[in-house]
Amino acid sequence: MKAYVFPGQGAQYIGMGKDLYESSSKLRDMFHKANSILKFKITDIMFDGSEDDLRQTNVTQPAIFIHSAILAHALGEDFKPDMVAGHSLGEFSALVANRTLSFEDGLKLVAKRAHAMQKACLVEPSTMAAILGLEDEVVESICHRIDDVVVPANYNSPGQLVISGSIKGIERAIAKCNEAGAKRALRLNVGGAFHSPLMEPARVELAEAINSTKFQKGICPIYQNVTGQSVNDPEIIKSNLISQLTAPVMWTKIMQNMIASGANELVEVGPGKVLQGLFKKIDRKFNVSSASV
Repeated sequence: MKAYVFPGQGAQYIGMGKDLYESSSKLRDMFHKANSILKFKITDIMFDGSEDDLRQTNVTQPAIFIHSAILAHALGEDFKPDMVAGHSLGEFSALVANRTLSFEDGLKLVAKRAHAMQKACLVEPSTMAAILGLEDEVVESICHRIDDVVVPANYNSPGQLVISGSIKGIERAIAKCNEAGAKRALRLNVGGAFHSPLMEPARVELAEAINSTKFQKGICPIYQNVTGQSVNDPEIIKSNLISQLTAPVMWTKIMQNMIASGANELVEVGPGKVLQGLFKKIDRKFNVSSASV
């Protein structure tokens, strides 16, 4: 069985999507439609912009979504997933790829999400940190004991957990994780505390947009971030998508459940190869590849 997965923020690079843009007039039209929806030429930044411009949340998120969703569309008849999933932002790309959402509606929601998250980041200075080489339970316990906002945010793979919270809280958590014997505990270069209670203003704003958008039943199940479980009911998908902004990404559980459901081949659709590497940490013999047209 084939699983298609879609990357999240951090996978971007200058030049992303340019090969797709130049490959056919139909795909070019999709990029132009994206520019029109966003009301600025995101293609200029994606293809030839600076890394600083591309790193801005309100550019990064739509850019990765556009690249992933158009690549999935370009696969055409070759795109026959038995299951899909997307890491954080990538969940929106996955929902377009399995036809739960239209490309246009998906992009509008991603643009709203990025804008709302950027606003939430300005309310309180906050950040994230990657903790490597500790059991999840140890990191969870450290977060729980700190008298500030610090929570697990991304369960990326066994021994790799990203935490999220206030700057003071994250600094204390890094120190405690180092004391507990972490291989690495480093602050990430991100604009705020994604997947934490500090994203509540963004969750409220996005909820209204999601609830007013039409979701169809997809061509295959999606394994969602909030639960790690497969879902094909549009109303449950909506609810989980709203919760995603303030809840942790259960990526380890998603990978384990996909494999338990019979996935034996993984195709990463979008920029980078991060998700392929994470699957290899679950099973080194797992067959992984990048989508190409």
